[in-house]
Amino acid sequence: MSFKTKKYQVIRQALSKELANFIFNYMMLQRDAVDFMMKDNRVNPLNPFIGRRDDTQIPGCYSKYADWVMETLLMYMIPIMKAKTGMDLIPTYSYTRLYEKGNILHRHKDRPSCEISTTLHLGGGEWPIYMDPTGEDNILSGKETTTVVKPGAPKGTRIDLKVGDMLIYSGCELEHWRELFQGSVCSQVFLHYNHANGPYAKTNLYDKRPLLGIPSK
Repeated sequence: MSFKTKKYQVIRQALSKELANFIFNYMMLQRDAVDFMMKDNRVNPLNPFIGRRDDTQIPGCYSKYADWVMETLLMYMIPIMKAKTGMDLIPTYSYTRLYEKGNILHRHKDRPSCEISTTLHLGGGEWPIYMDPTGEDNILSGKETTTVVKPGAPKGTRIDLKVGDMLIYSGCELEHWRELFQGSVCSQVFLHYNHANGPYAKTNLYDKRPLLGIPSK
């Protein structure tokens, strides 16, 4: 079935394995360099261009908002995104994570800048993502790091991505999550878009930034 029918769709080899591996190693190099410099106070921890380890959703993992390579990828994928969704889309932002053993992505729906999103597996261990295709609201309470789910909530559909594979999904409509990660590292980049003619198009272009590639406000 298509994206229009399910509100999610897997695109196999959206990126070649060679390019995905190159970007994965690029992110690993950044993480290790930043960690090294942080130990000796060689870099300002508030500098938004170096990434962070205080991600509010998954504390401790290295993450980066609007990396320049990823923002370029955000634009590069627009023709594919339009073709697969059948929608006219505008880019909002990119966000990259290097997940580590013990991380959990709790069940959630996304904010308005993530109407149509992707998660693209760049490298490391495979880590399934689960989608609830019913579109129901099953979260009783909780914050980004803790979630209480209704008894009997749908178990969700498990989606496995290999290096270079990409999942397109309607992040504001479908709950999605990942269970406990047992591997050592897994790198995913999220590419987010809005409907060009939707309710957020005028206010959310570039996630309220003047252009791509710069930090959030």
